[in-house]
Amino acid sequence: MRMSWHNLLFMHWPVSPDLLRPLIPPALELDTFDNQAWLGIVPFTMTNVRPRWFPEFLGSAFPEINLRTYARRGHRSGVWFFSLDAADWLAVWAARRAYHLPYWLAEMSAEQVSGWTHFKSRRAADPGVKISCRYRPTGPPFRSLPGSLEYWLTERYCLFSANRRGGVFVGEIHHRPWPLQPAEVELTENTMAGPIGATLPASQPLLHYAERLDVVAWGLERAELFVPASAGRGANRST
Repeated sequence: MRMSWHNLLFMHWPVSPDLLRPLIPPALELDTFDNQAWLGIVPFTMTNVRPRWFPEFLGSAFPEINLRTYARRGHRSGVWFFSLDAADWLAVWAARRAYHLPYWLAEMSAEQVSGWTHFKSRRAADPGVKISCRYRPTGPPFRSLPGSLEYWLTERYCLFSANRRGGVFVGEIHHRPWPLQPAEVELTENTMAGPIGATLPASQPLLHYAERLDVVAWGLERAELFVPASAGRGANRST
C-alpha cells in the first residue's frame, strides 16, 4: 500500500506499564523507555491511499485517529494499536480483514483554519468514544536524535496485530525520518482511551506535529518468524 499522512499530531501520555501489559498479546513484550510506558493518540488525514500499483488519482482520502502504545518482539520494536477510527467504510473493512487491525467507522472532520487543524471524531458504533480538538505547529521542523524520547516514540517502522485465534503478525512500514515540529493543542473532548479502561493523566501530553509524510506499507507476516522477545537484547530503549 502507498499513502500520505498530513497534519499529524502525536499526543503522548506516560502511563504505568502495569496498566498496558495485560492489554497486548503474551507473544509481545511491552516496550518502555526508561521503564516508562506511553499511550499515544494520533489524529491526522490520509490521502492517496491505494495499492502500490494503482495510479494516484484512484487513491482515497479521509481523516483517521488511532490509540496506540509500543511493543517489541526480539529485535523488532513497533506500534500496537488499541483502536483506529476512520471516516471511510471501505478502508475500515479492508484493514480489519487484511491487517487484523481494530478499525472502527467514525463520523469525522479535519479542517484547516488560520494555521490550526480542527479535528473531530465520533465512533459510529459507540458515540461515547469521541474527540474534539484543534492543534498547530509552534516551531520549525527538526529530526529527532537516536536515543531520545522523541525518536523512540515516533521512529517506528513496523506494526503488530493479532487475529481472533490469537495469531500475532508484524507488518513493515517504510518512510523517511519524521519531520517533527513542536506543537500546541486545545482539547475540548477526549474519551478515546475509555474503551481500554485507561484514565489519561491530567498533565499536558507530550506533543509533536508533522505536516506530511509519504508512506509505504507491506503485507503481514507471522510474528513467530521473528526472534522471540526473550532472545532480544533486553534493553528498554529501541534503536
